[in-house]
Order: sequence, then C-alpha cells, then structure tokens
Amino acid sequence: MAQPTPAPATTPAPPASNVSPLPSATRPPSELNALLGKGSQFEGKLIFEGTVRIDGKFAGEILSTDTLIICEGAEVKANLTVGALVCLGDYSGDAKAAKSIELKAPAKVRGNLTTASIVIERGVFFDGNCKMDTNGNATPAKKP
Repeated sequence: MAQPTPAPATTPAPPASNVSPLPSATRPPSELNALLGKGSQFEGKLIFEGTVRIDGKFAGEILSTDTLIICEGAEVKANLTVGALVCLGDYSGDAKAAKSIELKAPAKVRGNLTTASIVIERGVFFDGNCKMDTNGNATPAKKP
C-alpha cells in the first residue's frame, strides 16, 4: 500500500520588524554623522568628517573640513576650523570656515570670523570682526 506523502510544510513569513536597517557606509551629505543633544555637555577637542550638529553645550576646539551646525539653544565656546558653519545658537570664539559661514536668527556670536562667504540674517547678534578670505585657507582675524 502506498503511503500518502505529506505536503511540504510552508514556513510562515517573519513578522515585520520595527528595527531600522543599519546605515550604509556612504551617507548623503545632508545626513548627520554626529549629534551632541540638548542637555548634553562636552569639553575637549572634536575632530569629525561629514555633518555634526550641536544642540547642547560644547567647550574646546573643533576641527573639520565639513559642516558644523550650532542649533538654537546650543552654547559653544570654542575655536573652530571647519569647511562650513551654520549657527543659530550662542557661539563664542574664533571661527574659520573655508567655504562659508551662515548666521541665522536668533544666533548670538562673539568672536572673529574668517571665511570666503558669509550670510548674516536680520535678528542675529554679532560682536567681533569678520575677515573675507577667498583662497579657502582662512586664518582667524585678530582684534586690534
């Protein structure tokens, strides 16, 4: 007598995951690489690639060839050398940006800025000197 062969068992599909996939090694330029969140504080030297956003407090030195964003509510006391700077928070120190600096309201900036291109919106407080350097090798301006 022939025995009936069982039908192949089908495995149920795994449930949909709520875990996002791991980021790929290549990121779009607008995507953040790091974030110092609101309520966080850090003191020291920050060296980075890509885009970094600061929402908290930072004191020290910042070096990069890419973009630094100082958000509204952030407090940064540092000398920095970056590719581009966008500031909406409180910044004190000497900043050089090879490409550009954008100061957006309600930023409060105290210090010397050196860059090839600058935009200062209405409503920004700026106390310092600005030096234009179109060669991309910005050096901080000195107060007389």
